[in-house]
Amino acid sequence: MRRLFPVTDSTAPTLGPDDREWSLDELADAYAYPEAPSAGAGAAVWLRANMVSSLDGAAQHEGASQPLSSASDMRIFGVLRALSDVVIAGAETVRREGYRPARAREAFAARRAAAGQRPAPAIAVVSASLDLDFEAPLFTDALVPTLVLTGAAAPAERLRAAQKEGVEVVVAGEGAGVDPVRAVRALAERGMTRQLTEGGPRLLGQFVASGVLDELCLTVAPLLTAGGAQRIAGGPEVAVPERFALASVLEEGGFLFTRYHRYHRI
Repeated sequence: MRRLFPVTDSTAPTLGPDDREWSLDELADAYAYPEAPSAGAGAAVWLRANMVSSLDGAAQHEGASQPLSSASDMRIFGVLRALSDVVIAGAETVRREGYRPARAREAFAARRAAAGQRPAPAIAVVSASLDLDFEAPLFTDALVPTLVLTGAAAPAERLRAAQKEGVEVVVAGEGAGVDPVRAVRALAERGMTRQLTEGGPRLLGQFVASGVLDELCLTVAPLLTAGGAQRIAGGPEVAVPERFALASVLEEGGFLFTRYHRYHRI
């Protein structure tokens, strides 16, 4: 792996052959949250998204993102999880990708302890219908309890099913859906200020439209898929496109691992 941007004297040694695998510590330093948010009401929150796209803009192939990934992409995926307090995912993505709880990783134990984080990030599932299997390992085997974010109009019987299994349901919307601004705030109030969303496209589109996304970590895969797969963000287009600034680019095997920040958060 090599760093393409930014290039400075201190990064020059990484511009040699691209066959050296970066250590987890190097990747964690490269993807460190730009600030150390404090917990509680009014805390500074940083919401980053991690997505993969083909060269022709597909976020999935045959219904899943895994065919677009690579070994290095999965290492970065794991590092981004290990740096976060909470991983936010839509219910459809959870079902399609077979989500399981995040695990504690010894390689990040000291880093997380120094940052005042729990041993592993929580998973927060966004679901209007609460059509989830609350007896699945995602809920029953989690080291840090999995949360569900929903709206006030969620089906009462499904809400009772979640409560019966001891699942914490967070109401973050007045109607059937979830208000992204309220969801981000509710998680921050629970001490989860280093936030990571892994999509899917519809959830990311909601975060973009609401103006709460601070950072996009986008892997560009050197693949062409054609077809009608979704882009990384779906839903209605925003009235005025919001410009992001390039923060860094890594490369390995033709895959580009990019980071973009909102201008006002740099």
